[in-house]
Amino acid sequence: MKLFHILTGFFFTFTCFCFLPIHGRLYSNSISSPSAAPEAFSPSYNGNVPPVYNVRSFGAVGDGVSDDTQAFKLAWDTACQAEGSGSLLVPDGYIFLIQSTIFTGPCKTAITFQKIDGTIMAPDGPDSWPRYSSKRQWLVFYRINELSMQGAGVIDGRGEKWWDLPCKPHHHQGNSNHGPCDSPVAIRFFMSSNLTVQGVKVTNSPQFHFRFDGCQEVRVENLFIKSPALSPNTDGIHIEKTNNVQIYNSLISNGDDCVSIGAGCYNVDIKNITCGPSHGISIGSLGNRNSRACVSNIRVTESVIKHSDNGVRIKTWQGGAGAVSNVTFSNIYMDTVRNPIIIDQYYCLSKDCVNQTSSVFVSNVSYVNIKGTYDVRSPPMRFACSDSVPCTNLTLSEVELLPAQGHIVANPFCWNAYGTMQTLTIPPVLCLLEGNPLTLPELDVVGC
Repeated sequence: MKLFHILTGFFFTFTCFCFLPIHGRLYSNSISSPSAAPEAFSPSYNGNVPPVYNVRSFGAVGDGVSDDTQAFKLAWDTACQAEGSGSLLVPDGYIFLIQSTIFTGPCKTAITFQKIDGTIMAPDGPDSWPRYSSKRQWLVFYRINELSMQGAGVIDGRGEKWWDLPCKPHHHQGNSNHGPCDSPVAIRFFMSSNLTVQGVKVTNSPQFHFRFDGCQEVRVENLFIKSPALSPNTDGIHIEKTNNVQIYNSLISNGDDCVSIGAGCYNVDIKNITCGPSHGISIGSLGNRNSRACVSNIRVTESVIKHSDNGVRIKTWQGGAGAVSNVTFSNIYMDTVRNPIIIDQYYCLSKDCVNQTSSVFVSNVSYVNIKGTYDVRSPPMRFACSDSVPCTNLTLSEVELLPAQGHIVANPFCWNAYGTMQTLTIPPVLCLLEGNPLTLPELDVVGC
């Protein structure tokens, strides 16, 4: 409880002070005149101090209207090809409008991109997006080694008009169509390594706020991510085919998963996250379209999940293959969460899904010291495992979940789930099957 009070106090302080509106009047007094001449096209340099490449020195205006994309690209290319390490500076007091673009490596040395002290802003919705630019991504970092992104500024994805597209679920119109819909990820790292993202504030992404694909050695710390609770598909941090990941000390409030872990991820450590409103912290979804997925060595600890649809979740589609194994959820406080603990191997977004015999194998999952309250519309624990491929070696210890409303404690739900209660849980999970299944079907887990 002490951890909960500390984190929630920090969360509300952040909510009040870190996500004030960034358009228009708030910044108008601090933005220099667009007609002011930029500095000379050269980095500031002082002896042995690494040079700083100020985007204003490369032609960026920073008035929130002019297109500063090429200036950012020029600054990046200059810093990337320099013999010594350096930093890109996005100066305070300016709003830089950037189109969809790719910052490409490899660079000759390590680079800090960016000292983000000002505001970086996306075009205002689909109609403002350049016709021939990708609508699936906004800022992409490709084949970069040793990159640090940090600063006290804001990256604003301006996602409101994307969320209202007909293909998105829209709460005002009651549209529940979850069909394909191109919307840009705000910040994507692709095939990169030794990445550090620290202290950055990202708001209102059209889709995922951060996405790491095919990356190695990633450290994310002290992030501030915020989008409305009903903004669709706005995962805070998504990782796919990425390993050796640390996600620490961050505040995430959005319309989908705070952190989502996709196929091919292993050695992921998540600690001290305040999450919600959201869809919780999820492994998956995995196995879509009969695909093979392997996820292992995942650890989520010392965190708070509040006013969310889910708490800690593993979700897989029927028909998939592979395995999820060696997962630990520990020391987590739930505050009015609808599904605090859930394994859902029947994940489906339409009424057309049919039962299939193959499934991603889920085993060796531990839930330790998970306490708090749950929304009584759903049971506090739900282990819905495949008909043909049961979940095995589920372990529960010191789990105490009480109804947030009323006094009736709902019973957990289990289906084909094998495991043990190491201590008496509240409520008791009497539906868990003891031991291990007598037989398991032949599983496609080679390499997992």
